[in-house]
Amino acid sequence: MAHRKNNDRRLLLWFFAVFTTVKLLLIPSYRSTDFEVHRNWLAITNSLPLTQWYYDETSQWTLDYPPFFAYFERFLSTFASLIDPRIVDLESGLNYTSDSVIYFQRITVIVSDLSLLYGVYRLSRDLDSIKRNLIWVLVILSPGLLIVDHVHFQYNGFLLGLLLISISFLEQGRDLIGGFLFAVLLCFKHLFAVAAPVYFVYLLRHYCWSGLVTGFRRLLTIGAVVVAVFAVAYGPFVYYGQIEQVIKRMFPFGRGLCHAYWAPNFWVFYIILDKGLTFLLRKLGFDIQIPSASFTGGLVGDSSPFAVLPQITPLATFALVLLAITPCLLKAWQKPQPGLIARWIAYAYTCGFLFGWHVHEKASLHFTIPLAIVAVQSLEDAKHYFIVSIVSCYSLFPLLYEPQEYPIKVLLLLSHSMVTWLGFKAQHADNTSLKKNETGEIEIKSKFRIGCIEKSYLIGLVIVEIVSQFLHPYFLGDKFPFLPLMLISTYCALGIMYSWIWQLRRILT
Repeated sequence: MAHRKNNDRRLLLWFFAVFTTVKLLLIPSYRSTDFEVHRNWLAITNSLPLTQWYYDETSQWTLDYPPFFAYFERFLSTFASLIDPRIVDLESGLNYTSDSVIYFQRITVIVSDLSLLYGVYRLSRDLDSIKRNLIWVLVILSPGLLIVDHVHFQYNGFLLGLLLISISFLEQGRDLIGGFLFAVLLCFKHLFAVAAPVYFVYLLRHYCWSGLVTGFRRLLTIGAVVVAVFAVAYGPFVYYGQIEQVIKRMFPFGRGLCHAYWAPNFWVFYIILDKGLTFLLRKLGFDIQIPSASFTGGLVGDSSPFAVLPQITPLATFALVLLAITPCLLKAWQKPQPGLIARWIAYAYTCGFLFGWHVHEKASLHFTIPLAIVAVQSLEDAKHYFIVSIVSCYSLFPLLYEPQEYPIKVLLLLSHSMVTWLGFKAQHADNTSLKKNETGEIEIKSKFRIGCIEKSYLIGLVIVEIVSQFLHPYFLGDKFPFLPLMLISTYCALGIMYSWIWQLRRILT
C-alpha cells in the first residue's frame, strides 16, 4: 500500500511538472488589469500600515478582498521587495511592467497552485487508477483555470485548492477540519460564500445532530472555530474601528447587476427580453424612455437600469440564489451523505453564477472544478461534465482578445475536449462488448456517448465562434462591437442553464 501511494505521488508530481512547464512558457503572454491590481496590493500591504490598507486610493485598483488575502499579499511582498523594491513602491510602482515584476507574479501563481495539487491528491488517493488519473487531468490540466490564472492572471488555483481540501475532509467524515478550512477560504475570498448555506446545513445535520448534550457541545465547538477564524482575519480592523470600511470595499453593490463582459447567466436573457420589449413597444407607439446606462456598451454603471422590466436589486438576487439552492439544502438535511457534498457545493456555485449580483465570467470555475470530482462517479455525470466544461471554457474566450493568444485558447479547449473524451471512453469501456475489427484486432466498445441534442449544441459553439471571430469583423468591421460578446454570452448561458437544470434533477432524484 505504501509503495502504491509513493507511485501515485510521483505520478501526480509528474502531471504537475508537465503543466508547470506549459505555464512557464506562457509567462510572456497577455496580462489583464488584474495583474496591476495584484501588484498594487503588494505595494499597499508592504508600504502602508494595516490601518490604511482598505483606505488607500493611490491607484484605482483598491484593495477589495478579505483580510486573509491581504495578509497573503503582505507575505508575498516580503520576497518582492528583495527581488525588486520598485514592485512594492506605492507611487513609482504604478503600472510597472519590468521583467522582474512579470516573472515574480507569474511564478507566485504557479507555486501557490500547490494547494490545488494537494486538494486533488486528497480527493483521489483512495480511488482506482482510472478515476484518479482522470480527476488529475480534469483539474490540474483545466484549460479554464490556465486561461484565467496563468494568462489573464489571478490566484483561483490556490483558492480552489483550499476548497477541494475542505471537501476532502468532509468526505472523510472529518467535519470540524472541513468547516475550519471553508471558514479560512471565506476570509481569503468572500465570493465563495455562496456555498455557505450548504456547509451550514450539512454540518448542522451531520456533525451537530447527535443527541442534546453531544450535539450542543459540537455546535459550540464548530461555532467557536469559525468565530476564531473570523476574529483572526477581521479582529485588527474591528479593533481600529475600520470594519465598516472593509465591508464597504468587499461589497461594492454600486457596480451594477452585470459585469463589463456579460457572464453567461440568467440575467443575459433578462436584459435581452427588456431590450426586445422596449423595441417592440416603441414601434407600437408607446413612449418608452431608454436608460442612459447601457448594458451592451460593455461598461459598468452605478445601477442596472431597465426600460420595461422591474429593476433588479442586490437583495433580489440574494433571495433568488437562496431560493434556487433550497432544494439542495433540503436534501442535505434529509440525507447528509459525505459522498454527495462535492455535488451539492458545485450546485450551489452554479446557482450563484446564474442568479447572483455582478457575477464575473471567471466564477464558472467555482462549479466546474468541483464537478470534475463528481464527473468520475457515474456515466451520466461524465456526459454532463463533458458538455459543461467545454461551455465554461469557451465562455472565457473573450477574456483573451488579442490575436497572439487566439491559437493558445483554441488549442487548450480542443486538447482538453479530446483528452476528456478519451478519458471517459476508457473509464466507461464496455468489456462485455467484444468484437474483431477489419484488421482482426479486438475492439472494446464504450458506453460513453453524447446525444444528438448535445452534439448539435456543441456544433453551435463552433458556428458562434466563426460568426463572432471571423464573419462579424469581415462584414461589419467596427460596427456593433458588442454583438460578438452578446452572442457568445447568450449561447453559453443556454449551456449553463442546462447544466443547472440537470444538476437540480440529479440532486432531487
